[in-house]
Amino acid sequence: MDVIELVKAAVFGVVEGITEWLPISSTGHMLLLNQFLTMNVSEDFWNMFLVVIQLGAILAVCVMFFHRLNPFSPKKSAGEKRDTWVLWAKTIVACLPAAVIGIPIDDWMEENLGSPFVIAAALIVYGIAFIVIETVRERPADRALEEGTSHGGKHFAVDAASAQLTRSELADADARVQSLEELDWKTAIGIGLFQVLSIVPGTSRSGSTIIGGLILGCKRTVVAEFTFFLAIPVMVGASGLRLVKYFLAGNVLAGTEAAILGVGCLVAFVVSLAVIKFLMEFVRRHDFKPFGWYRIVLGVAVIAWFALH
Repeated sequence: MDVIELVKAAVFGVVEGITEWLPISSTGHMLLLNQFLTMNVSEDFWNMFLVVIQLGAILAVCVMFFHRLNPFSPKKSAGEKRDTWVLWAKTIVACLPAAVIGIPIDDWMEENLGSPFVIAAALIVYGIAFIVIETVRERPADRALEEGTSHGGKHFAVDAASAQLTRSELADADARVQSLEELDWKTAIGIGLFQVLSIVPGTSRSGSTIIGGLILGCKRTVVAEFTFFLAIPVMVGASGLRLVKYFLAGNVLAGTEAAILGVGCLVAFVVSLAVIKFLMEFVRRHDFKPFGWYRIVLGVAVIAWFALH
């Protein structure tokens, strides 16, 4: 057993666990990390590992939101169980556009759009999108703050220390969709259509759905949670498809490779638990602009690095 390869797998698991849920592109970060930390495995295994490691991350969602996603819970009333089934139905339907469009061109995208420069461009473009969208959403809050008005029966102080927090709260208070129960079918499908954008490496699956949810009038916590739930069928399906392709190509998961995959998934699971909790707390009080700025800085750094090397 090569301990060094297991350590590398753990590092990839950390990166996967962090970047899968933050809107900064997990695939983009994994492909970039591979430029500096390459595992001693076959190309077929690496391509499979890059996708299947997401199972560890998705298991964290199932654990953290088990009660909310469980329609058979004895602690739920008949109405709550019905709402849970409806939520699952909206989730499945919202995933159909990504499945219909993404599966047929999956291999082509992997072969032709996996370059560092494509990833960097996607990081920058969607980073700008986050900043612009959040700025537009917060304009009414800015006007309210400037005028010193009350909002929703609550008066907000306009001091410098609380200004950013106040803008975020006001923008969310004006959102059309304030809870998952208020998420209508049209909005759910619209978010699913935005998810199709994530087939381009560097875009971020969570980033594309969050942008879509914000544009369509969802509160930040609502679109963040729905993004987590959308990941379950998408990532389980993608991982299953990649495993089938891997084994149909005549590959066998040897002992060392099985250990590498297991370590990567386990670390991704543990890290995801912490990151999901962090993101839900963060978006209750802040907007997504910091992630937009991070994407832009990283994209510029990637272009500079690979242009010079």
